[in-house]
Amino acid sequence: MTHSEQIPEQAPGSAAPRDWAWTRLETPIGPLLLAATRDGLAQVVFHADERTARRTLTRLEQRFGGPPAPGIPHLRTAVAELTAYFSGELRSFTVPLDWSLTSGFNARVLHALADDVPYGSVVGYQDLADRVGEVGAARAVGAAMGSNPLPVVVPCHRVVASDGGIGGFGGGLETKRLLLALEGVLPAPLF
Repeated sequence: MTHSEQIPEQAPGSAAPRDWAWTRLETPIGPLLLAATRDGLAQVVFHADERTARRTLTRLEQRFGGPPAPGIPHLRTAVAELTAYFSGELRSFTVPLDWSLTSGFNARVLHALADDVPYGSVVGYQDLADRVGEVGAARAVGAAMGSNPLPVVVPCHRVVASDGGIGGFGGGLETKRLLLALEGVLPAPLF
């Protein structure tokens, strides 16, 4: 399941339309689709081929109440920061984030991850559950990672299994390995 398939549905007429924009960014882990609102970066989607992009954009139009609009400055910031991250020049993102595509427990876990797990480090699923006061909720943390609308920027790739395994990843295990290698947690692939 891709991150784009996990956008909470919004009832028609339940909120005012919001300005948003999107772009596709070529990266060492494949194309990413980035979507931002005037509040901040709202979504990052892995493996953003034409089909995935089309599905994601249809859902975002429904969610935000209309088609994309020009002039969303956070999108330019996100592109610049992700480009610098992938070239090894950025360790901490400063682009504002629009958290509207997550809520409840998932949002609490993702905020803790974004705030407390820096570049080049990892955390276990259970440790992250403990940090948000949910002892025994390691599986729920795994589900929250799978629903992360802002992967890479909100670093769900830094969450690993307590047995030393890499754990799962919505972008695929090879993508997770590449991100952890970029941050020096794992050795770089030989080829």
